[in-house]
Amino acid sequence: MNDTVLDKEIDEAISAADYALECLHNADDYLNSASNWGLVDLFGGGLLTTLFKHSKINDAHEELMEAKWALKEFSKELADVDKRIDLNIDIGSFLTFADYLFDGLIADMMVQSRISEAKRQVARAIKQVEEIKEILEEM
Repeated sequence: MNDTVLDKEIDEAISAADYALECLHNADDYLNSASNWGLVDLFGGGLLTTLFKHSKINDAHEELMEAKWALKEFSKELADVDKRIDLNIDIGSFLTFADYLFDGLIADMMVQSRISEAKRQVARAIKQVEEIKEILEEM
């Protein structure tokens, strides 16, 4: 592979990383908001609090789906420069149903736990993409 082609592939991978990071940061913002609403829900929030929390969870879920697509595209671009990334981020749907049906302390704690886990996964994904992007920028 000549330098011009390699430079083009590196630039494409960096662009894909930027888009994936944008999606991940957006998802992180929504998860932070959902977490805040979740705390309110834990300490006596009502139906409106639950609705706001799940609205933010749904927003995060949509952004995570876009981030998954962006990460797949990033992986394809990395394959062109001999790098690999494999991330799996998901928010379960059962807990949303359970939270509405069994709105109470235990369901709220379960949802809050899932939000926290999703936040950790997003943070790990952001760190991995940033590290790989940094390597690409040095190439």
